[in-house]
Amino acid sequence: MRWLLKGGEVLDPGAGLTGRLDVLIEDDRILDIGSDLRPSDDTGVEDVSGCLVMPGAIDMHVHLRQPGQDDKETIRTGGRSAVQGGVTAVACMPNTSPPVDNEATVAFVLRKAREASPAEVFPIACVTIGQKGTQLSEMWTLRQAGVVGFSDDGKPVASAEIMRRALEYSRMLGCAVMDHCEEPTMTQGACMNEGYTSTVLGLRGMPSVAEEIMVARDCMLAEMTGGHAHICHVSTARSVDLVRQAKARGAMVTAEVTIHHLLLNDDLIRSFDTHCKVNPPLRTDADLEACLAGLVDGTIDCLVSDHAPHTREDKEVEFDHAPFGISGVQTLVPLTFSELVRKGHLSAPAAVQALTASPARILALPDGYGSLRKGSVANVTVLDLKRPLVVDMNGYETKGKNAPYQGMALMGSSTLTVVRGRVVARDGVVIEPWTPIALETTRR
Repeated sequence: MRWLLKGGEVLDPGAGLTGRLDVLIEDDRILDIGSDLRPSDDTGVEDVSGCLVMPGAIDMHVHLRQPGQDDKETIRTGGRSAVQGGVTAVACMPNTSPPVDNEATVAFVLRKAREASPAEVFPIACVTIGQKGTQLSEMWTLRQAGVVGFSDDGKPVASAEIMRRALEYSRMLGCAVMDHCEEPTMTQGACMNEGYTSTVLGLRGMPSVAEEIMVARDCMLAEMTGGHAHICHVSTARSVDLVRQAKARGAMVTAEVTIHHLLLNDDLIRSFDTHCKVNPPLRTDADLEACLAGLVDGTIDCLVSDHAPHTREDKEVEFDHAPFGISGVQTLVPLTFSELVRKGHLSAPAAVQALTASPARILALPDGYGSLRKGSVANVTVLDLKRPLVVDMNGYETKGKNAPYQGMALMGSSTLTVVRGRVVARDGVVIEPWTPIALETTRR
């Protein structure tokens, strides 16, 4: 199968591609890219004039809830919602029931992804068995089974010794240990950021230092071991500074920030809207500005959704009893371009880099991901940045409707989502039928 994306505004800063270019796709690879490519008689043509054509967006922090929490989300519904929003690949966190800490569970996730998800799914495995923090998982075996990283996300790796050993193993395995940075003895029973607003509302808060202690520790351990520490969902100004300093010293440290930690602050909790309850919590405007500055200057490597779907019943309770999490994989790309790029807070090349090449590099995905170079995997996101979009959570296929963006007017939406050369979503609608895909794994 050969077809041509014609006349789009291509943007791939990692490959040095910019301007009005045509993208020729054959089967699951990019065959050619250039100006005024002439299609053969058997080549289909898709006119994307006036649209932004970028490498397929990769959301490297997503909770798909399977196995065991199918009422909240499934690999099928999460994958379908991802492609509705222009995301072509996701890395899924292992805090499921049971957790992803053995070969059989990894095989289950990969099989379900092949059978049911139009987006590519790359599993992340637990650092410790059962996320209990006491015994390392069989990291080598799990890496061979196809995982792209290790995390106890939802829980920190509280033991410095365990984290040290995990980083040492990760160095040999060529992948990252992705840590949820939280000093748990300082956050028990807390439900929002500690500060003025929490005091006014009478809610127990999480102090910024609870995150920063663990960020500092992980940065030092990465420097000591030579392993790759990835800091999940950075949310405070000091955390950004700590990562910046570690990188300057040459430590193998990378970091991500969620879109909600760039757009929403803790003052929103005055409404007691449980859709705004996340961990780490929404912080102050000063923290938001520091995180954005870190993304702009490259201290923070990538943008993620931390997609955490919950049922309506889960969230429709008192604020301090509600679970943490926002459902966001479907709005990551449009929010980034509407609220950050269009408003001048982030350049378009920086946004594309943070959504494509950077997560592909951090996850050590096979060559060809996060790029539009010749020979790359034909994962492509096409956006119409002039098309209005009103967020309607009921229109997304995710089971989790728990997002504070309902009714928000955005500018820019996905027109085509291409995964391995196949159009899997058009104008936010999943294309049916589609053939299950054979995912590449990163076996070593």
